Amino acid sequence: MLMYLKDFAIEFGVSEIVRFETEVVFVGLVEGGKWKVKSKSKRGEVVEDEIFDAVVVCNGHHTEPCVAQIPGINTWKGKQIHSHNYRTPEPFRDQVVILIGSATSAIDISRDIAGVAKQVHIASRSVADETIEKQPVYNNMWLHSMIKSVQEDGSVAFRNGSVVLADVILHCTGYKFHFPFLETNGIVTVDDNRVGPLYKHVFPPDLAPSLSFVGLPWKVAPFPMFEFQSKWIAGILSNRIALPSREEMMEDVKAFYSLLEASGTPKRYTHNIADYQFGYDDWLAAECGCPAFEEWRKQMYFVAIENLFARPETYKDEWEDHHLVLQAHEDFRKYTLNGVENGYVTSNDVPPSSR
Repeated sequence: MLMYLKDFAIEFGVSEIVRFETEVVFVGLVEGGKWKVKSKSKRGEVVEDEIFDAVVVCNGHHTEPCVAQIPGINTWKGKQIHSHNYRTPEPFRDQVVILIGSATSAIDISRDIAGVAKQVHIASRSVADETIEKQPVYNNMWLHSMIKSVQEDGSVAFRNGSVVLADVILHCTGYKFHFPFLETNGIVTVDDNRVGPLYKHVFPPDLAPSLSFVGLPWKVAPFPMFEFQSKWIAGILSNRIALPSREEMMEDVKAFYSLLEASGTPKRYTHNIADYQFGYDDWLAAECGCPAFEEWRKQMYFVAIENLFARPETYKDEWEDHHLVLQAHEDFRKYTLNGVENGYVTSNDVPPSSR
C-alpha cells in the first residue's frame, strides 16, 4: 500500500506540492469569505499564517479512536488498547483477551492473536443477546453478544449471561471524525459521528464551494472514490462545474437525513455508504463528465468481500477472480499507446496473483 501511494505521488507530481512534517493548527473564516490557515513545522515552533480562497479537508478518519462505552470501564483494572495501536500478537501471549467489534479489524486481529493467547472472546452487538458460540478452526475462541458490564476484579459480564476474567480489552470499534483545527462558527458540526450538514458528503451548503471534504464515506473502495470527489471539487473551484443553489443543496441534505431516519439508520452511520457506493461514485463521475466505475472493478470489490467471509483464514492469499484481473489488464491497455511497447503485458502472461 505504501509503495502504491509513493509511486502515485511520484507519477503525478504530488510530492512536489506537499509540505511534509507540517501540522495545520487552525483553519477559520476571515473577511471576504476567505480562509486563514495556520500551520506549524514539526522541526520548530514557527507558526505561519496564510490566506486562501478555498480549503479542502482531507485529513482522513482513522486517527481518533472510538471506544465502547461500557458500565464500569473507567475503573476496570485490566489493560485496554484500540486496534489503531495493534502491531503484533506477542504482547498477548498466554492472556485472556476480549475484542469488541465484529468487522474486519476484529476478524484479522482475533485470528492473529489466537495462536498465542490463552483465550480470545469476541463481543459483538450484531448478534442476539443469547449468543455464545465456539468459533471454528480455533479451540480458544468464542463469539459473544455485547458486554453488559465490567468489574474492578477484571471480570467481564456479557449479555448472554457468561462471565470471563480478562487481562485485556481490545477495542475494534472504529474511529471518530475529528477536525480540531477547523473553526466554522458552528456551521459544520460533528454530531454522533455525522459531519454536517454536507451536500453529497462533500460541501456544506452555507460555505460551498470554499470549504469541502474528501474521504468521509466509509465501507467503500476508497481510492477511486477519493479521485471522483477530488475531480468534482476541482471542477467546481475552477468554474467548470456548477453546484446547485444553497437552498437546493440544503433541501437535498434534509431529504437524505429524513431517508436515514425513516429507515432506522443510526446517525453515526450517516457516512456509511456501503449499499450504494458505486451509485454514488457513478453520480460523481457523471457530474465530472469522466468515465464511471468499470464493471470489472465493481465485481472485483464484491468478490473480495465475499471471499473475506467465505475464507476468513486465507482470503488474503486465495482468490477466485482471475477472470476479472484479465478484464482489468485488457482495460488498462486502453491507457497505453502501443501495448507491449509501453510496458503492457498480455493477459495470457498474467498470473492470478498479479494485483
